[in-house]
Parts: sequence; C-alpha cells; structure tokens
Amino acid sequence: MNDVWTAILGLASGLAIFLYSMKMTSGSLEALAGNKLKGILAKLTSNRFAGIAVGAGITALIQSSSATTVMVIGFVNAGLMNLYQALWIIMGANIGTNITTQLIAFDVGAFAPIVALAGAFICIFAKDKKLRNVGEAITGLGFIFVSMSIMSKAMAPLCELDSVKHLFASINNPFLGILVGMGFVALIQSSAAGIGVLQAMAMAASGAGIIDLDQAMFMIFGMNIGTCVTAMLASIGASRIAIRAALMHLTFNIIGTIIFTTASFILPISDWVKAMSPDNVARQFANMHLIFNVVSTIILLPCGSLIVRLVNLILPDKGGEGEGRKYLKYLKPSMLSQDLQLGTSVLIMALTNEIGRMLVLAGENVKDSLEAVLNNSDSVQTSIDDTEEYIDYLNKEISFYISHVMMFELDEKDAATMSALFKITGNIERMGDHATNIAGYAKMLEEKGLKLSEKAQEEVGQMKKVTSEAYSTLISAKPSSVLIKMAQIEQKIDDMTDDYREHQLERLKTGHCSGDACVVYSEMLTDFERLGDHMLNIAEAAAETEIQSFGTEGVEIATAAVQA
Repeated sequence: MNDVWTAILGLASGLAIFLYSMKMTSGSLEALAGNKLKGILAKLTSNRFAGIAVGAGITALIQSSSATTVMVIGFVNAGLMNLYQALWIIMGANIGTNITTQLIAFDVGAFAPIVALAGAFICIFAKDKKLRNVGEAITGLGFIFVSMSIMSKAMAPLCELDSVKHLFASINNPFLGILVGMGFVALIQSSAAGIGVLQAMAMAASGAGIIDLDQAMFMIFGMNIGTCVTAMLASIGASRIAIRAALMHLTFNIIGTIIFTTASFILPISDWVKAMSPDNVARQFANMHLIFNVVSTIILLPCGSLIVRLVNLILPDKGGEGEGRKYLKYLKPSMLSQDLQLGTSVLIMALTNEIGRMLVLAGENVKDSLEAVLNNSDSVQTSIDDTEEYIDYLNKEISFYISHVMMFELDEKDAATMSALFKITGNIERMGDHATNIAGYAKMLEEKGLKLSEKAQEEVGQMKKVTSEAYSTLISAKPSSVLIKMAQIEQKIDDMTDDYREHQLERLKTGHCSGDACVVYSEMLTDFERLGDHMLNIAEAAAETEIQSFGTEGVEIATAAVQA
C-alpha cells in the first residue's frame, strides 16, 4: 500500500512539474515574441490559408494553443478581428499545439536534466531580460522531459496492479473514453499535458498493454474538446462576438471528434497510425493527436461560413442589445490585468475603437445642434441631451482605463500613445460640450421668440457643412495622416468666424438683426470656432501615434453628413 501511495505522489509531482514547466516555457517564449507577434495576429487578413499558417506558427512558437486562442478572443472582443479570421487562426492553433506531444515522443529523459541546468544557469547569470527569457524557456523545456521521466517511473508500479488494469480495460467504450479525456483536460487545462500523461503511461517500464491506441485515441479526441475550457473561461465577461469565437473553438473540436469517432467504426484508423511507428506507443499517441487536428482542419476548411453561421445560431444577438443603456463595446475589466496575454497593442486598439464611438457621438451631436438652430424641436433637444450624457459616460470610462494602463510598465512609444489618446478623449468631450451649448442657443431663441436672419441661417448651414467635413476627415481617414488637412479646415473655420462676425456687425447696423439675436449668434460663433480648435487638437494628438483608424462605425455616417 505504501508503494502505491508513493507512486501516486510521484505521479502528482511529475504532473505538477509538467504543468508548471509548460507555463514557464509558454510564458517565456511569449515574452520573447512581444507585441510584434500579437500585432501580426491583429493585422491578419481574411485569407484562410495565411490565418491557419500564422495560427500554427505562433502556437508552435509559444507552445500553447490556449494562449493563442485567448489572444484571438481578445482581438475579436477589441474589434480587431472578425469571426472568420478568428476561425482560421483557431484551426491553425490546433495544429501548432502538436509540437509539444511530438517532442515528448522522443525519449530524451537522460539529457533533460542537462538542458534544464543549462537554462537555469542562463536565468541566474544573464543580465539581459531577453536572454533570461531564453533561459526560462530552455529550463521549462528541460523540466517537461524531467517530469515525463518522473511520471513514467511513478506509473511503473501502478501499471502492475490488477485494479489499474481493470480500470483501463473498462474504458473500452468510445464515448466513455471521450468523456474521460474531456474531463481530465478540462481539469488541468492543457491537452498537451493530458496526452503527455498518456505518453508517460506508454513509456512506463511495465506499462505495455495497460493502454493502447485503440483505447487512447478516444481519450485524445475528448482531450481536444476539454482544452476548449480555457477559451470559454477567457470569454466570460467579454462581448457576445468574443463568446462566439470561444464557441467556434469548441464547435470545431466537437465536429472533429464526431467525424473521427464515426470514421473509427468504419475505417481501421488506429491500425494505420500504429503502422507509422509500430514499436513506439508514445509516438502513436502524438501522431493520432496530429492527424486528428490536421485532417479536421482540411475537412472543415471549406465550411468556415457554415461554422460561423452555426455559432451565430447557437448564440444569436439579443433583441435591441445595447439600446437604451450606456456600455463599453470594446473595453473589458479583464484588460486591466498586467498578466494579460493580449499585449499593449491590442489594448490600444480597443481604446481607439471605443474613442471612435465617442467621436461618432460627438460629431453627430455637433451636426444635430446646428440643425436645431435651423429647425428646433423637443425631440432633437432630448436626443442631444441623451447623447451628451453618453459622451460624458464614455469619457469617464475611457479615461479610467487609460489612467490605469499608464501605471503599467510601458515602453516609450506606448506611453506616448496613451498620452495622446487621453488628449484626444478630452477634446472629444469638449466637442460634445460645445454642441450642447449650440443646442442651448437654439432653445433660447425659441423661448425668447427670436429668429436669426435669413443670411445668418445660411451661415449656420455653412457651419454645419464644414464641421461635418472636419468630422468625416477625422473618422474616415488614418488619424496620423490627417493633420495637414485638418489644419486647413481649422484655418477655414477661423476665416469663416471672422467673416461672419463682420457680416453680423453689418446686419446689426442695417437693422436686419435684433440685438438679442446678435448676442446669441455671437456666442454660437465662439463655439463654432472652438470646435475647429478641438478637432485640430485631436488631429495633432493622433499624429503622435501609429493608430490606423478610429473604428469603422462612423465612416458611413460621416460620409453621408458631408454629402447632405
């Protein structure tokens, strides 16, 4: 009994070292890759083959399909990637994750301590942070093989027990095998670790015959489903579309499992895989894992649109989702974690897209407020007030996120970008304030029974046109390339303000404008001129960054505003 207990403790120790080593290796390689790696993912086009290749390559590099999938969910949540792009990367990640199990199949346990020791020396004596990351990755890789050796030796006495033999013999039902695989990997959150345990069992001194590929393959299928737990957990609290991305990962592996389980009743799949490496059961397990993911990807590659439709059907949009309430679309509290796997570049894009929403609202309020001067109504005033409340809400929330991110350890470029985004947010909020002021003048004119002259109304129409042009320039072009054009528009606004003040004095002298109406109009010109200043400030701050756009939500609106 003592031997059994010792063996169980040894198995638990080996598994603990394996899981920690996987995390160490993955984290170190990810740190070495940096934000550039995440930028490649974020900027990926919709080309399915490129998506699969990048997903497989990055997962092979960072040794974790879960990390890649979590990144993808973050990108989808931040509005940087659609579901089709996410699907291809997830497919590729499933292929890339096989590197670990293929490496484990090489029995290099004798050399593993040397590899781990070499990595440890690098960690201890290296001063450069990147070199220390290299050392940690090497140490983690060495300990992965050390842990395999520990688990194999611990399993040797267990494999001799009749109760253990009966236990594994009872897993002869394919569906039971799938459930066992699912449950085990859902618990440890690593399919590589789950298959590693099976491989350790195969490499155990007296483990031959305890479990063969015919039993293990169904557990391997189930493990591919169980590994989706990490992605599902990462999607908690995210947007509906991000949850769909996690659901696609689960759907892909479930469909793959159905295909392979059904095929196993018709075709001698296990015999084919055994023939590839008849004397190496650990390699058979690794090959089955690889074949499952590669073949599933090939079969489901033409069905991308159907998978996306399926997850949309499973998780449809809620009726009126987001209507009548204030909410952040791209920013989530989980993004404020310094351990976040998404990287600063993704957080910056999420902030930028959220700021884009704020800019759309402010631009629309400016247009509506000038329209209110021409054609006021209670509904217009209510709409402007409600939108201003939303702008204030976004300003508060976005500023909260920026201020917290600024406490992170940012490089010089990211720190400058965050500072610029903070300036942009403040200037958009001021745009909203001036729009509210102008709407207030419209209400004042109505309450006092005043009316602007026909010429002044024409000038207000021109104000509306030029502010819409400025807004459209900001929202629809690359922010860092619009400074010159915005400077020209701002100068045009200044010139218009000066001309309109001259016209106002002339109308006042000739009696075409009452004194009270002139006072209101003069205040409106001040707000108009300051709107130009704030839009130029936004362009100047944006020029200090490398952001690509303020999002696409307002492009059509802005274009229509210019054409109106």
